Amino acid sequence: MTEILDLYPRLVVDGADAALAFYTAALGGEVVERYTDPDGRVVHAMVAAGGVRFAVKDADGYDRAPGEGGVPVIVALFTSDPDAVAERMVQGGATVVFPVADHPYGERGGRLADPFGHLWMVARRTEQLAPEEIQARTTAMYG
Repeated sequence: MTEILDLYPRLVVDGADAALAFYTAALGGEVVERYTDPDGRVVHAMVAAGGVRFAVKDADGYDRAPGEGGVPVIVALFTSDPDAVAERMVQGGATVVFPVADHPYGERGGRLADPFGHLWMVARRTEQLAPEEIQARTTAMYG
């Protein structure tokens, strides 16, 4: 069987350096890798925040940003304090799509749209539930 060694989202944006500044400030992270093309456009930058990593790059002829018709990505970020992260994101220019709240499926979380067009689900687990319990509670939410 194939072993999965790493998984992270790759965010394509217009203005990677501004995006990197936003993400590091909002998430308390740091840029651990950054590579550019000859014109100075970011072709790959890795951000480390806590125990997670994600990549950011400038839009180009192969990868378009969401505002240019690119495929949107929802990034799931689990943190010990989703309220604080959401607040920092809003302070940096994000907008609230769904406010941070307790959910019956065992999480406290919300969704924000960052200034670069990406959607973020910021959450923490509040209960350890079996998959069947999560499904039942989710079904009841929509019932």
